[in-house]
Amino acid sequence: MCEIGGEDGRGQLHAGIMRRARDEEKPPVYRPQNLRIPGPTFVPQTVLSASARPMINHRGPEFAALLAALTRALQDFLRTQGDVFLLTASGSGGMEAAIANTLSSGDKAIVFINGAFGERFFSICKSYGVDARRVDVPLGRPVEPDLVREELAKEKGKDSARAVLLQHNETSTGVLNPLKEIAEVVRESGKLLVVDSVSGAGACELEIDEWGIDVCVTASQKAWGAPPGIAMITMSENAWKAYERSNLPKAYFDLATYKAALEKGATPATPAVSVVIALQESLRLMAEEGLEAILRRHRDIARATRRGLAAVNLSLFADEAHASPAVTSFRPPTRVDARNLIRVLRDDYDTIVAGGQGKLEGQLVRVGHMGFVTMTDMVAFFSALELALKDFNQPVEPGQAIAAALRAYAETSTQPGSPGGKGISRAASVARNAARAEAVGSRR
Repeated sequence: MCEIGGEDGRGQLHAGIMRRARDEEKPPVYRPQNLRIPGPTFVPQTVLSASARPMINHRGPEFAALLAALTRALQDFLRTQGDVFLLTASGSGGMEAAIANTLSSGDKAIVFINGAFGERFFSICKSYGVDARRVDVPLGRPVEPDLVREELAKEKGKDSARAVLLQHNETSTGVLNPLKEIAEVVRESGKLLVVDSVSGAGACELEIDEWGIDVCVTASQKAWGAPPGIAMITMSENAWKAYERSNLPKAYFDLATYKAALEKGATPATPAVSVVIALQESLRLMAEEGLEAILRRHRDIARATRRGLAAVNLSLFADEAHASPAVTSFRPPTRVDARNLIRVLRDDYDTIVAGGQGKLEGQLVRVGHMGFVTMTDMVAFFSALELALKDFNQPVEPGQAIAAALRAYAETSTQPGSPGGKGISRAASVARNAARAEAVGSRR
């Protein structure tokens, strides 16, 4: 055996390999980033701190009180008196639970698809043996109520479709579907309406009971501003009737077990306790701001974002009338691959955005503005974007996008203390500033 540092040099080579291995084992150095992906979203420091509280007994009275309070708060935010359950799962897990608890093998269902998450609904249906009929809508366009009416008119007789499935906010394209009007059409038909509002709830107007939505799914890491790990799902009386006849296999996602456990102040299996605690703190911050102010803030910032992008000649993928308040998608400049623009924003300007999904990979950039987001965050985004565009030799003047975005925001925004809203909560703002100061200090 050759000793390290031996004359043949193999020892030095071995030492170099070992050093590289040790370096690779070191945790990454986290730099302050402007996280502008459409989920997971920025988590305020008080929410992060809540998730780090000492563990509690998930079968004890403290957790029972927490779960009861959290359920009531979610009912308020989702505008429902129906059941709301917390699943330890992603939003996709909630989508699967929605199907498994309401449909049967061989049941017919209509899935309206205008993006990647409509495809996901369709894929889950097929995996469970549901006879799903897909209705494709051009990417970047909404599902129109008239189209829903036309497709429902094709369903005749006892073997007609039992359910309609679609997205509220299609995250992959930045399109907001006109859910209120669609729900009215579906309600007239007597079909079950199953909605993925994973990225919509908390950022977009949503009235579950008033609109007649039977099953609705959302998730903690989106507009709720909490860490990933919790899917929230609602069930109407009609949904429970569908449950009674459903024969699809369900064990972990059997919502009847969640209902029975909730009556005892528990969940059927061990929940993500730390995420539940974090979500409670997030909802406290949201309640302090007020739902109407939250929705207005999302609309104002989304509009400002679109104006800023247009000012530097970036083509928006969704039209203004159906643009999402939670995420905006745009095409990169001609001859610039979206993936390269995303990489430069990340590596050179610490700004994290998302790319296109599925057929749109490499063609779109998606910027998230949901959750505890302020115009300050978007000004930072546009600053980075302008610099990145200059790197690609694009004709951008300093402050061009920023000025347009700020002008648009000034036209519509409600300032703190003025009639109609309080703006983002002071607690959330203080928590955000503290987190930034800590991050900058660590970077130095």
